[in-house]
Amino acid sequence: MAAAKPDAVALLKSDHRKVEELFEKFKQGESEGNEALVLEICTELSIHAMLEEEIFYPACQKAMEEENAVSEAYVEHDGAKVLIAELIDGEADNEFYEAKVMVLSEMIKHHVEEEEKTLFPEAQKAGLNMQALGAKMMERKEELVSKFAGGNLPPPETRSFTGHK
Repeated sequence: MAAAKPDAVALLKSDHRKVEELFEKFKQGESEGNEALVLEICTELSIHAMLEEEIFYPACQKAMEEENAVSEAYVEHDGAKVLIAELIDGEADNEFYEAKVMVLSEMIKHHVEEEEKTLFPEAQKAGLNMQALGAKMMERKEELVSKFAGGNLPPPETRSFTGHK
């Protein structure tokens, strides 16, 4: 018998835990090749953001009366995307490289806390079919993992930031 697929919230929380572990490895200096670890963090975050923005957030916006939580999440993603792009294009010996990783870690920690304390419970109360969303997200995640293997990340697309090129 096949194992049950995780529901959407379980899948997203699993992603959160994985990225927290990766940031912790970076902070502990466990990786000699920090660039490889940072690339893994950036890849995980990029895929996670795409899943939320393509599938989870639109479903939340349709089902929930309160849209502020989703709007804030988009803005937080945009901030993270800017730092991810800087890290991907940067070098580990840049004077701001580690600072950017640490600020990204702090931003993600705040974002995760808000999602898990506010957005996820509200989405669950709104009656979304979390199993169906989870299945759709898992399928898309498998595509993205394959597509971005080796750090082949696309340039960030922001929704809320304006005035940049």
